[in-house]
Amino acid sequence: MKSFLLIFFSLVFVCSYAQQTNEEKLIAIVKEFHQALVNKNTGSLNQQTDKALSYGHSNGWVETKKDLINDLETGLISYQGFKEDSITVNINGNVANVRFKAEINATMNGTSSSLKLRVLEVWVKKSKRWVLFARQAVRQL
Repeated sequence: MKSFLLIFFSLVFVCSYAQQTNEEKLIAIVKEFHQALVNKNTGSLNQQTDKALSYGHSNGWVETKKDLINDLETGLISYQGFKEDSITVNINGNVANVRFKAEINATMNGTSSSLKLRVLEVWVKKSKRWVLFARQAVRQL
């Protein structure tokens, strides 16, 4: 009986830990993506984004994957800092939505801004890897 209880509780712990780990792994991937924006690591950004990416900014501007990478490479936009807060993750099969508050320091066309945003990112799991499919931000009130 003791062995059965030990095995049962071990399985319950492992199952609950596995779900927590998936969310934690995705949060780490999200933060890694944002750091790649700051570092202008276009190779990493290329791997972390879906070919049909829709990257929406709080001013209504929407970039494709090609635009996002090109705009970083040409210096049209440059991120100096990206801080996430209050991250929530909702995973449903191979799709996840990630919501968070962000404080972003960026320069666009030579004009620096510090933005406080609320962001929704949609991530899709493809071949055991999470890639960003869509993102939309609004200014935090």
